[in-house]
Amino acid sequence: QVQLVESGGDLVQAGGSLRLSCAASGSIFSINAMGWYRQAPGKQRELVAAITSSGSTNYADSVKGRFTISRANLRNAVYLQMNFLKPEDTAVYYCNARIRASFVDVGADYWGQGTQVTVSS
Repeated sequence: QVQLVESGGDLVQAGGSLRLSCAASGSIFSINAMGWYRQAPGKQRELVAAITSSGSTNYADSVKGRFTISRANLRNAVYLQMNFLKPEDTAVYYCNARIRASFVDVGADYWGQGTQVTVSS
């Protein structure tokens, strides 16, 4: 059984910063891509940022230059540093990881439970 646990969501004023953390635990052989998604009320879930096992990153245009994704492979963890937050960044943020449970496992996508980020104007 694999679990992803997020933390770091909070209420912050516009222009402020937050750092989200996500740690994977359980039966883990390897972790490929990890990423952060968000879902605002009434909107579809969207990719915010992703990072491969080798460190290549990808960002949504709306967060480029403000957010930074990083990971700690030995800790099976991924982080999202969010700076210059805007009210439109308000959403539930979800951690995602592509995890192989064993050598023969092709891998599956796992999701965290979500952490609320609220940016006040």
